[in-house]
Amino acid sequence: MKMRRWISLLTLAVVLAPLAEAEAAPAARTIYLMRHGAYDIDSTQRTPDGPALVALGIAQTRLTAARLRALPVAPKVIVTSSMTRARQTAGVLHETLTDVPLEVSDALRECTPRAAAGARIPLDAAQACERQLDAAFAHYFVPAPDVAETDVLVCHGNVIRYFVMKALGVDATHWLQMTLGHASLTVIRIYPDGSMQVMSVGDVGHLPPNMQSGSGDRDPQLVAP
Repeated sequence: MKMRRWISLLTLAVVLAPLAEAEAAPAARTIYLMRHGAYDIDSTQRTPDGPALVALGIAQTRLTAARLRALPVAPKVIVTSSMTRARQTAGVLHETLTDVPLEVSDALRECTPRAAAGARIPLDAAQACERQLDAAFAHYFVPAPDVAETDVLVCHGNVIRYFVMKALGVDATHWLQMTLGHASLTVIRIYPDGSMQVMSVGDVGHLPPNMQSGSGDRDPQLVAP
């Protein structure tokens, strides 16, 4: 009888050991980088925070919100660029993800890194952009402290592409060799040891073809703010 009880306890220990290890193991942080929705690129109002979303951008964002709502792990936070089109996008997301805290960050504002600057903007402005984005990357792309976390960063085409290059550990000047649609999702996972894996880039599968925009080579947002 004692032997049978001992075997039962040993079996239970073998079954539970992997579960205990899984619970104790450090967890990954998953970041969903969302490009803002379609906006009024023809606006004649020039302000530091840029133009507002158009109706298409709002509709795109609602579909992205539904996709994020269906994630198996709810986002811990939504952090948005302080520019108008990003803040409005985050606001529409928050209508669906009502329980997720919303934060605003100047570090996620659109800018043009030196690789694309050329003669269009001063070199010091391009270098300032790189410093801004490098600091933002160092702040947000870190391992989760205890348990698995999912964050949503609402920002811009240049910003997201630059982050992808940083996550891949390649020359950041290659960011111009990809495009991102409006309301697209780029997913990057940060593991406990600090290593990163790019899970997807510019995914617009949640948008029907007639609602996809912003990924053409004529879209100025993909090149300059």
